[in-house]
Amino acid sequence: MKKITVYLLLMLVPLAARGLDLRSITNGQYLPESIHGVEAASDGESYTQLGDDGKTIVRYSFKTGKAVETLFDAKGTKVERISGYIMSPDGKRMLIETNRHSIYRHSFTADYYIYTIASRKMVPLSANGAQQTPLFSPDGTMIAFVRDNNIFLIKLLYDNAESQVTKDGKKNEVINGIPDWVNEEEFGNNRAMVFTADSKKLVWVRYDEKAVAEYSMPLYKGLDPEFTEFTEYPGAYTYKYPVAGADNAKCTVWSFDIASRQTRQLQVPVDADGYIPRIKMTSDATKVLVLTLNRHQDCLRVYMANPLSTVSQLLIEDKTSKYVKEESVSQFMVTDKYMLLPSERDGWMHLYLYNLNGQLLRQVEQGEYEVSAVYGVDDQTGNVYYASHQYGATDQRVFMTQANGKTVCLTDKAGWSSAVFSSDYKSFIHVWSNLNTPPVVTICNNIGKVVATLVDNKELREKLAKEQLGTRELFTLTTSEGVKLNGWMVKPADFDTSKRYPVIMYQYSGPGSQQVKDAWNIGMYNQGAILEQYLCQQGFLCVCVDGRGTGGRGADFEKSTYLRLGELEAHDQVETALWLGKQSYVDKDRIAIWGWSYGGFNTLMSMSEGRPVFRAGVAIAPVTSWRFYDSIYTERFMRTPKENPNGYDRNPISRASQLHGALLLCHGSADDNVHLRNTAEYTEALVQADKDFSQLVYTNRNHNISGGNTRHHLFRQCVSFLKEKMK
Repeated sequence: MKKITVYLLLMLVPLAARGLDLRSITNGQYLPESIHGVEAASDGESYTQLGDDGKTIVRYSFKTGKAVETLFDAKGTKVERISGYIMSPDGKRMLIETNRHSIYRHSFTADYYIYTIASRKMVPLSANGAQQTPLFSPDGTMIAFVRDNNIFLIKLLYDNAESQVTKDGKKNEVINGIPDWVNEEEFGNNRAMVFTADSKKLVWVRYDEKAVAEYSMPLYKGLDPEFTEFTEYPGAYTYKYPVAGADNAKCTVWSFDIASRQTRQLQVPVDADGYIPRIKMTSDATKVLVLTLNRHQDCLRVYMANPLSTVSQLLIEDKTSKYVKEESVSQFMVTDKYMLLPSERDGWMHLYLYNLNGQLLRQVEQGEYEVSAVYGVDDQTGNVYYASHQYGATDQRVFMTQANGKTVCLTDKAGWSSAVFSSDYKSFIHVWSNLNTPPVVTICNNIGKVVATLVDNKELREKLAKEQLGTRELFTLTTSEGVKLNGWMVKPADFDTSKRYPVIMYQYSGPGSQQVKDAWNIGMYNQGAILEQYLCQQGFLCVCVDGRGTGGRGADFEKSTYLRLGELEAHDQVETALWLGKQSYVDKDRIAIWGWSYGGFNTLMSMSEGRPVFRAGVAIAPVTSWRFYDSIYTERFMRTPKENPNGYDRNPISRASQLHGALLLCHGSADDNVHLRNTAEYTEALVQADKDFSQLVYTNRNHNISGGNTRHHLFRQCVSFLKEKMK
């Protein structure tokens, strides 16, 4: 009996100590269940959803959450996997997307099929090559799309006849109907064309990027994927990338009369070096909305343009002393009756409702909090639906404000809520989570009552319950200068207050970003801070603090970093490390910091801030000089290098001699966003300053540094480095 007991105990010891596995994390085995490809149907009573297996598109009821019918099944068709779909306005057809090939962050080409729901008939959208951003006409009889920088038109009533609208499109010279790299990346948009409401005209933005400088990246054969054309000699990818202060593409607006095939340039007042971040269809067939920004991005203008007469009228002008946030553009909405503009004109992001003549009807809501998402306005009632931080920066809930000013919270539960509303705003899909609960997806009625539960992630909760997970908790700290900062902390499962733990600080720190929130989607790898949980099992304490410049706390807090990126952000991370070092359970001599992209930049800035508080750091795909980064993003916060040389000169390269602590740099050789140039120039500065460092370059990888075994290798190296240097 004694031998059996000892054997059982020996068997149990490795099981109890096993803990999380890094490969399981990087393979996505802890990803929460969710719903994908959801689109509210025009009937107001249903929504469509892409199946998890990528094989079906199903219509569901908003009243019950149950399937009503399968609209499309890939079985027996030419489509092996559906990567997306687009419903026609009348709901009679769908565009089935397959064979998607990513270009940049938002753009991609794909093969599309026109699928008629009633007849189950499916035909290719075009036989002449892959397409980009197809768009149904409002009457559902035509589809416009882009191929090779030109716009094409398919007429469904004429046996899907294909015609070419523009002919001047050329790679690295002229783009029609889709934005260039920098406009796509920084205004979050992959389409720049609309139909008029009567389906008689197309209106688009034309980008002339001939004067924009080219950037080339070497490409190698690689293995996963393998480019056999580069077996003997490397190749290169060359594209237009305007750095801060350099020439941008010139933007103009054009219209095409489908019947007469006449093309006209619209008279939209835009600076020679300004931007046209959005065009939008209105309910009036003689008008389209055009949004413009000046190069400093401190003046947003909304014009109503006539595609026939080409005349434009200024409706709204929104000015600020520093910069207009990108959300004022991306979340601007237009309906049949209203325009809804997010604006920080009173120091907080709030909503302003206008009629289509540009008359301000009312400020929808007000207070010392930020509106964080815009869901729409009901033309019938004037009710406006949105998400905001009314209960604090780390909490997000869904609200409805009526025409009379009364505001109702539709999601009372503390945590982090988002929504997808039905087209009549009588129902919504509610996604909720908090720091310790994976997402729960429900259907609610228009007063927030739960009608059905779609996803509860019970299986994931049970799986995680079997792991040795530590506690996640929110906290606040006050710096030596009296600045109050929000943070979260993950402690080991066997946390002992009598011990002193090494700490790994994760941060992003970019303008308007937010990493600290009462939500499941936190941490370097998201998924409930699962990577931080893994690090805790290795003996670390994990912390994240949002410093000055981050979002959710109003314009003064967020824009305090204007013209001096990296200065206050690094200062606050150092202050955080000093605060942590005073806690009885922290080993002040073993604190590390890491981050990706802007977080990589701020890792380097923090490690060279002047106060030697960090034992080690990992910077992944970091910006090392804003002179190397793109015009739109950088100038939004820094203006140009000519206007703000001192701001640009405060960077990791100029601080190389001040670097303190062991450093690992990681970068993808084909990063189209933060070029490898940043790491190359920085390491040269470190060499000349006689500073030691470690470096990893990943072949043919972009800013995401993923594909094949890459992501697992990256994080294994990072964790191994931190464990070694924090001994």
